[in-house]
Amino acid sequence: MGIQWFPGHMHVTKKAITERVKDIDVVIELLDARLPGSSANPMLAQLTGKRPKLKVLNKQDLADPERTQKWLDWYNSKPDTKAIALDAGETAPTQRLIKACRELAPNRSGMDKPLRVMICGVPNVGKSTLLNTMVGKKAAKTGDEAGITRIEQRINLASDFYLFDTPGMLWPKIIVEKSGYHLAASGAVGRNAYDEEEVALELISSIKGHYHRELAARYKLEDEHNIPTRHDDELLTEIARKRGAVMSGGRVNLQKAAEIVLNDFRSGTIGRVTLETPKKFETWLAEAQAAEAELRRQRAEKNKKRREAEPDFDE
Repeated sequence: MGIQWFPGHMHVTKKAITERVKDIDVVIELLDARLPGSSANPMLAQLTGKRPKLKVLNKQDLADPERTQKWLDWYNSKPDTKAIALDAGETAPTQRLIKACRELAPNRSGMDKPLRVMICGVPNVGKSTLLNTMVGKKAAKTGDEAGITRIEQRINLASDFYLFDTPGMLWPKIIVEKSGYHLAASGAVGRNAYDEEEVALELISSIKGHYHRELAARYKLEDEHNIPTRHDDELLTEIARKRGAVMSGGRVNLQKAAEIVLNDFRSGTIGRVTLETPKKFETWLAEAQAAEAELRRQRAEKNKKRREAEPDFDE
């Protein structure tokens, strides 16, 4: 099943978005630039329908610039969609966002037809930090724990531009297993919903091929060129030894090593890393959808056989 996290307050957020979207002209979805496919909420796409969408690849300063451009090109090729990249700490992002939204809804302007925009995103994607930068004051709570924001609020970015903020939200079933691990690695999943060592191993698996130089430099790993073919647990063990995560008797503390790797990824200390490309993500999604379809088929067949085996009491 992989990693799943959809606590009760997210059900409330879903209902709030369902009601709010009826009056919305443009939907901004804030994505993590290091995992732009995995941090895109498929349930949000269903809830918002064909409304114009602005995809904002946030934390671009932590992501691989070449892969960020690939994702921008991919999203900008979609109908009724624009994509831009931002840093959460960018000094003046407001005008860029307003301009992009107005281009998506050119018929909405002036006090008689104000542009109504909703901003959404997975937990811990940097939305609250971005909003605080945009309004020049602390309008939203921030933190490194998933699920900080719990209420909707309206922010007026211009006299005819209303921005509705929503709490961070995942979706009930993450069918792409890689996405669950990537979301957990980014901090979008509550800490009680995953094993840190398991997530760290999956993170190493995702970055050791394309970013083996960054791994070697950060943790002073030996035999740099063979890193892509080494086992993930072997690499985590070496990282533990290199970073002093060693217990009595010389035993390595893999839990401590996992925390180090996850914290380094979240802070960008490993380097500018992007875990997925559009082509890779499309492959993962297609495989997951095929597996889900097969599972539904098997369940339907099982239910059919059970009904056929039940006695007919009308005879």
